[in-house]
Amino acid sequence: MPNGSLDTHLFGGADAKPLGWNLRYKIVTGVASALHYLHDEYDQKVVHRNLKASNIMLDSDFNPRLGDFGLARALDNEKTSYAEAESMAGTMGYIAPECFHMGKATQQSDVYAFGVVLLEVVSGLQPGTKIGAFQLVDWVWSLHRNGRLLDAVDKRLGGDYVVEEA
Repeated sequence: MPNGSLDTHLFGGADAKPLGWNLRYKIVTGVASALHYLHDEYDQKVVHRNLKASNIMLDSDFNPRLGDFGLARALDNEKTSYAEAESMAGTMGYIAPECFHMGKATQQSDVYAFGVVLLEVVSGLQPGTKIGAFQLVDWVWSLHRNGRLLDAVDKRLGGDYVVEEA
């Protein structure tokens, strides 16, 4: 993929030019479509189990491609989850909290990981980033509770974004 992974463009360092809002929106809608395909349109339900910015590859037109299916599992049609025998697979910060308690990956746990990716794309911050006493997900929840959700939007965008989409 000529444009590498999404995380390179979001977190490539101080010299990296940030993705504009329209590209960010295009990427997340493409990833949402891919996840919908895996969960609802493929012959079997597939749980990706490792959805994160570094596993979203970008072609020459910045069309996203979901990659790294090494942890993915196809579910029998009558099943809704995949139980891991030894430990929960995935990447910290993207694993839904209930997975640690239940030891199962579900379509909903993929959706949680996608939500974390959305927060990364909107905020330009990684899930483990400390913002005061919080990490990304908890920080955004605190902003939401205080009616200041737009404070989470990436400052590098300089206000050039669609408020309703953000």
